[in-house]
Amino acid sequence: MFREERGRLLASLVRQFGDLDLAEDVASEAIEAALVRWPVDGIPPKPGAWLLTTARRKAVDRLRRDRTYAARLAILQVETDRTGPVPPPDVDGDLPDERLRLFFTCAHPALPAEDRTALTLRCLAGLTTPEVARAFLVPTATMAKRIVRAKRKVRQARIPFRVPGADEWPHRLPGVLQVVYSIFTEGYAASSGADLQRLELAEEAVRLARILRRLLPAEREVAGLLALMLLVHARRAARTGPGGELVLLEDQDRGRWDHEMIEEGRRLVPVALAGGPPGPYGVQAAIAALHDEAADLASTDWPQIVALYDVLLTLTPSPVVAVNRAAAVAMRDGPPAGLALLDALADEPRLRTYLPYHRARADLLRRLGRFDAAAAAYRTALDLAGTEPERAHLRRGLDAVEQPHSQ
Repeated sequence: MFREERGRLLASLVRQFGDLDLAEDVASEAIEAALVRWPVDGIPPKPGAWLLTTARRKAVDRLRRDRTYAARLAILQVETDRTGPVPPPDVDGDLPDERLRLFFTCAHPALPAEDRTALTLRCLAGLTTPEVARAFLVPTATMAKRIVRAKRKVRQARIPFRVPGADEWPHRLPGVLQVVYSIFTEGYAASSGADLQRLELAEEAVRLARILRRLLPAEREVAGLLALMLLVHARRAARTGPGGELVLLEDQDRGRWDHEMIEEGRRLVPVALAGGPPGPYGVQAAIAALHDEAADLASTDWPQIVALYDVLLTLTPSPVVAVNRAAAVAMRDGPPAGLALLDALADEPRLRTYLPYHRARADLLRRLGRFDAAAAAYRTALDLAGTEPERAHLRRGLDAVEQPHSQ
């Protein structure tokens, strides 16, 4: 429940007080107070309203004690008032959901793109700093500094916490979409822990994308992002076995896929691709749709998937996209072709800590009978794996390629 409420609580506090650090501090204090009071008094009928009321009182107490802090917030409040009054939160009703507006605010152009995403993931989506670091493929210490830098920039630049005007939304939309997709990615493939998936995060991202779709029905990339997440999230029940073990796409029971969700996603793909040049999310949604439409791995339209990855590489040239394309080429043209493409990416710095790259190399080397090289790739992947289901899967692969040497 705290995970669900924290983002909305923080967004409401930031909107009212205009300071992210203060909002984070008093939100945490309110949750602490709940952990003390609720076991004694019972959970209140409206937990979110209780948390918001408690956090607001703690914020007022802090401002009374700290005159310097209060003076700085007063300056921010004057600047915010120039853009229009901020109505007080309705603590007697349901806690207002202002996260989406705060997503746009955090996507302010004064912040570097990666800092915007990192700040929003950490503060609004509730991801830990190591989880955000994993999403960016950087060390945790680097990400911690980046988040601190982003907060400092918000203070120094006096970025107002307000809803952007309609003319500003298209410029900030790509950053917001990246934030939502990063939340989904962490939910789809958790960066650490005992479980492969964090379904609550994936479902939160889908919910936010649905809101975006209602707010911006003419934005094709919003439709593309929602379609992509629906088409991928539809496989959630089949991605793990009875004991939580990882089940690869080729081994999944497709009868367990959410076909209603697949159909919803499929209907959005033409919307995302029609009316102009395609965007990255629309293309990825089209790839996901081809996977979901196939009866099995063998009947998947791999030539079309490779062609779509070619388009995606022109839109977002990155080693991560190149890895996915290489895996598709291996399915279309055979393991040697895919392995050659992966080996050509060996000097890419970002791929040194990118688990799917080493896992794909290990799989192709195993299929080619190059067991020593496959074992080395599996060991590298094992060192990078963050969840126990991933580690267990990789250990099984490593055992399989080491077995011939023990006979």
